[in-house]
Amino acid sequence: MRNPGKMQQKSPAPRKPFRSPRLIGIDAWIDSALYNLRFALAEFWENTTIFFRRFRVRGFRRFVVELLDEGFTLGVGGSVLLLALALPAFEETRKDWRAQDDFAVTFLDRYGNEIGQRGIIHRDAVPIDELPDHVIKAVLGTEDRRFFDHIGIDFLGLTRAMTENVRANTVVQGGSTITQQLAKNLFLSNERTIERKIKEAFLALWLEVNMSKKEILQLYLDRAYMGGGTFGIAAASEFYFGKNIKDVSLAEAAMLAGLFKAPAKFAPHVNLPAARARANVVLSNMVQSGLMTEGQVIAARRHPASVVDRGKDESPDYFLDWAFEEVKRIAADVPQHSLIVRTTLDRNLQKAAEEAIEFHLRQYGKEYQVAQAAAVVLDNDGAVRALVGGRDYGESQFNRATKAQRQAGSSFKPYVYAAAMEKGMTPKSVVSDGPISWGNWSPRNYGRSYAGRVDLTTALVKSLNTVPVRLARDYLTTAPIVALTKAMGIESPVSSHKTMVLGTSSMTVMDQATGYNVFANGGFAGTRHGFTQILNQRGDVLWDWARDGEKPRRVLSEKAVGEMNSMLVQVPEWGTGRRAGLPMTRVAGKTGTTQSYRDAWFVGFTGNYTAAVWYGNDSFAPTKNLTGGILPAMTWQRMMNYAHQNIDLKPIPGIDKSFPDPAKVASGKGAKGKSEPAEDQSPIERPRILSSTTTKTLKELHELFKTAPPLTAPAARTRLSAL
Repeated sequence: MRNPGKMQQKSPAPRKPFRSPRLIGIDAWIDSALYNLRFALAEFWENTTIFFRRFRVRGFRRFVVELLDEGFTLGVGGSVLLLALALPAFEETRKDWRAQDDFAVTFLDRYGNEIGQRGIIHRDAVPIDELPDHVIKAVLGTEDRRFFDHIGIDFLGLTRAMTENVRANTVVQGGSTITQQLAKNLFLSNERTIERKIKEAFLALWLEVNMSKKEILQLYLDRAYMGGGTFGIAAASEFYFGKNIKDVSLAEAAMLAGLFKAPAKFAPHVNLPAARARANVVLSNMVQSGLMTEGQVIAARRHPASVVDRGKDESPDYFLDWAFEEVKRIAADVPQHSLIVRTTLDRNLQKAAEEAIEFHLRQYGKEYQVAQAAAVVLDNDGAVRALVGGRDYGESQFNRATKAQRQAGSSFKPYVYAAAMEKGMTPKSVVSDGPISWGNWSPRNYGRSYAGRVDLTTALVKSLNTVPVRLARDYLTTAPIVALTKAMGIESPVSSHKTMVLGTSSMTVMDQATGYNVFANGGFAGTRHGFTQILNQRGDVLWDWARDGEKPRRVLSEKAVGEMNSMLVQVPEWGTGRRAGLPMTRVAGKTGTTQSYRDAWFVGFTGNYTAAVWYGNDSFAPTKNLTGGILPAMTWQRMMNYAHQNIDLKPIPGIDKSFPDPAKVASGKGAKGKSEPAEDQSPIERPRILSSTTTKTLKELHELFKTAPPLTAPAARTRLSAL
């Protein structure tokens, strides 16, 4: 029975859903459109599939099509990759590369003897239309027979050359066109790397698009190195035959054309029989290419060219190239561009450095699988006395002493220790040589062993890796090390990454010599120079190093210099540089060897000279276990042994005992066990130019003349009347 006291509650009526006819219509339209689109796409795909079934191939045809498809895909990807690699080279084309330098510079050595020339003296171009027909045919028949037919890259010629090389099992023909060779001469170096060849190919195509064939051939003939310090076929004609290029005979033209391949090897003033043999090959090439008949060249075969006697005294071309660039930089604002430059080069030291490198490459190059070397010798006042940029300037004009940036390895460590000395540490400061990690980097010593707690002298002499890393991580950071290297004259960019402590940054040989020269001259930087005066043709001094050159600045304290030198002199005595020891004076320096033995260094100094020596390969290929303590140290010892003969020996700054016991020197025991084997000792003796007494007197007179007051006219008349 229901309770009458409660009213029955009614449940609320349910709401009707909101339905808008417009929204329902939109929804229906979207559904219909999506359905129709799907149906249309399916129909389109079916029709497309049916259409392409007509082109379906099976069996062997399908294999060919798939192969072509993959080849096209890889070709496109490869082209994009190659183009990306070549883009940096195209930056060079933005410069005014067509313009020839209007400088004409004659260089003298430190004693006033002419050593070479650079500038327009070597570039008196003769238009192509005015050259004898047989000169053009000799060049094209030997260097690029299809020059007027290819697009910069001769694929047919490349295939022919590869075939001949495989057949002969050696390189007998080259595949580079004249355009490719010009691209290398104008924009690239002679380093034999795949990257350089890729850039060369793209730049050759660029030259073909932007220049006519005649312009390309003209530039090639004017810019190529022809041996004997000459550039361009016109200058070579004057140098070798003493006549204008318009007047050369067929035999002489053939000899000139033979120089493009290897100017140093076939230079007639150095090796006339080889030059004549090469000229005979050029004549054969002209006949084989159909440019001349055998009857037309028979007279040239029977009567080969003779040359003007120039002697075999080769110019220091690597030094001249570097000095020429320095002169142009300094004399850019000088109105006269026909100049005479008195350089700091010592020709005797230059020849000794070249001989030392050639000797060791010839004796040990194959054994250690190393093909190149470079060296720079500085007087401790900063004057560049010798510069060797490679083994053979005729083969490669790339200057490895000033342009090749190679990892420094352990030869970088003195910069780290110098920064530590400036911060208050001493050679006797003790640091732990043990396992260390800096982030995710865990460097180890060369022998994978550790010495425990060692002083800094032992760590540097033994070239321990963990100690400089610990100094940089816990005591220095990399910033002051980078700042110090810049202050010491290092021009190459030095990375601030932690691995730079062990020499991963790349430096030039000139950089290394400049940096170590700061230790040798008491802590002063800014003293390096390659010439002392720039004069015009009348003899007026336009620039003088003593007056206009960079002023020396102290970058290391006397305390730090003395402490660093006290450690560095022990490296050749009981450390990694024992083969660099000299019998007449103590040597300070450091070896360096990079990863996979790609670079080997020895950089050292005495009280008289600082020198840096590098060995390696242009291709960055590893050597066969070559370290800085072997060939670099031996080469350094050989040329410095020559340099220190018949001169006044000076002490190393901060070293009390800079010279060995005279009794040991007289008995020949001073460097026993600390230099190269006896058969490697320098067989030549440096001639004494002036006695030490005469040299000292002349220097004193020079200083007196510099400080003497000017002579007035009345005083001059008084003195003349007295006479």
